[in-house]
Amino acid sequence: MKITFYGHACLGIQIDDINILVDPFITGNEKAANIDISTLKADYIMVTHAHQDHILDVEAIANRTNAVIISNFEIVTHFGNLGFEGHPMNHGGQWDFEFGNVKYVNAIHTSSFPDGTYGGQPGGFIIEGEHKNIYIAGDTALTFDMKLIPLQTKLDLAILPIGDNFTMGINDAILASDFVECDKILGYHFDTFGYIEIDHEAAKRKFFEKDKDLMLLEIGESIEL
Repeated sequence: MKITFYGHACLGIQIDDINILVDPFITGNEKAANIDISTLKADYIMVTHAHQDHILDVEAIANRTNAVIISNFEIVTHFGNLGFEGHPMNHGGQWDFEFGNVKYVNAIHTSSFPDGTYGGQPGGFIIEGEHKNIYIAGDTALTFDMKLIPLQTKLDLAILPIGDNFTMGINDAILASDFVECDKILGYHFDTFGYIEIDHEAAKRKFFEKDKDLMLLEIGESIEL
């Protein structure tokens, strides 16, 4: 499993020969100006919620790649009305896709489209594929619901928002990693704009002091599990 960070909360995930994009917000992110969305591969696009900084490039990428959009019922219906193929999910549900099993889990946040219309309830994803299990938290506060995850799934990586203000910050993300029982963390949703800028070294040090590994990738950088 290969995971690439495309800035903000956008990820590329390659499982075998299947390519997945998560929350594509690239063309509106000045820090991701080096990423050309016309070169990105996507068999599936997973969307955690409807805010513009998570859906901006969904249409452009799906129109070119014919990607299947995986999200909550309302978001899939929205894009379905625009002619795109989708697979709707809701909290607690799971589905076996060709790349592995996906479960849609709770997130505490808001969700509305840029025009203010209802975007369904926000969520996160647990993906089990290639014998590796990852948790993509989406935009969320710290929640006790995270404690349910390790009761069913042993995680190899937790991808957590760490920018604070709109989501968890560093201290709550450390607690979240305790809740999900995973000490290998990929941080995201940070630095894109002023409200969520962080001190990278201080963040890494706080995780290290708790015997945890916080990875902060450069935009376009990848890791393999």
